[in-house]
Amino acid sequence: MLDLNELEQLVAFSETGTLSMAAEKLHISQPTITRTMQRLEECFGVSLFSRGKNKIALNETGTKAVEEAKRLLSAAEDSLKNVREFDKSLRTITVSSCAPAPLWFLLPSLSSAYPGMTIASSLKSVSDIMEELAQGACQLAVLPDDSASDRYVSIPFLEENLSVCVPASHELAGKTSVTFSDLNGFNFLLRSEIGFWDEMCRIQMPSSKFLVQTDEFEFQELIRESSLPCFTTNLAKDDALLASRVQIPVTDQQANVTYHLLCRPEHKINTAAVLGSRR
Repeated sequence: MLDLNELEQLVAFSETGTLSMAAEKLHISQPTITRTMQRLEECFGVSLFSRGKNKIALNETGTKAVEEAKRLLSAAEDSLKNVREFDKSLRTITVSSCAPAPLWFLLPSLSSAYPGMTIASSLKSVSDIMEELAQGACQLAVLPDDSASDRYVSIPFLEENLSVCVPASHELAGKTSVTFSDLNGFNFLLRSEIGFWDEMCRIQMPSSKFLVQTDEFEFQELIRESSLPCFTTNLAKDDALLASRVQIPVTDQQANVTYHLLCRPEHKINTAAVLGSRR
């Protein structure tokens, strides 16, 4: 029976060229690796080396043995990784969300409902989330509508309503509500990592330009110091930052979203417990 440790020694010998250097690389003695090479020849039942005075080298069959050893070692490593990842998946709930705000409420609820589980979350595009759901790569998805309710368990979760924020001197400041048509053509400050909202704003306001900020401090400073409009929602925790600005609701349907939790029936996420912790 082939031994993985012995195959690793064979590969080390092929890479270093000498028994002494292979032994040094693996932190074992040279007599140990010498005996290993002899056992491997016995195991394969063929000669693997050309022997000279105080020196051995791989012969053609030995080179083939090294190729097979590398393949087996790689397969063994993959097997270890797959088993560990499977075990981890049994103790992990993977959440993919189309926007950040739902995660602020969902993750604490999941942790409370499943105290023994690890909760892993990420922001993804709607198309990527649908693909992950179909493949079973995520156990729970957050989407901005219930368009996939015919294929998955779908439960309304949370509402998010978009508003534009402008300085009091801005020409829009006197309005009590606006539409995307009203906003199209204005330039905006936009925070990065806002999920589907980014693409939605660009689609609804094709004539606008967006100054996207990845640094939170710089984003806040620009809000305080510039006259560029920005956005907020009813779920955002930025009242103090926007205290000097006028917040105007955007009335378009696309700006007022009801998030839905979706999962495959076999994943059996206890959505009642998750939703119950919010009520």
